[in-house]
Amino acid sequence: MKKRILVIDDEESVRKSYALALEDCGYNLDASASGEEGLKNVKSINYDLIFLDLKMPGLNGIDTLYEIRKKDKKVPVFIVTAFHREFAGGLKSLQDDGIDFQLLAKPIGRAQIIAVTRSALEGLASY
Repeated sequence: MKKRILVIDDEESVRKSYALALEDCGYNLDASASGEEGLKNVKSINYDLIFLDLKMPGLNGIDTLYEIRKKDKKVPVFIVTAFHREFAGGLKSLQDDGIDFQLLAKPIGRAQIIAVTRSALEGLASY
């Protein structure tokens, strides 16, 4: 059975970059343009990996992750952002609340997307 990946990012070009990077890797990829849309997907589908943007209109990545963890405490979540300093307090709150996530800096290229995905899902590479 193919592993399922969800990308939650408000930028269409970013969502497309994940699709292009992973199109030949044999995973099922869903993409959501907002935290709210991503949560709808998480409530109806069990994902094996989630890539999550931090700075989005509406529900930001921190609030989205809190909601994701209410449904699934174990799915690997990678917060991919260029705004980690701006959200340092919220990220610290996630850690203080015992909410598990990994942080990756944007921009993230094709090779890194593939390496992180394989590492998280198959243990084949390091990120």
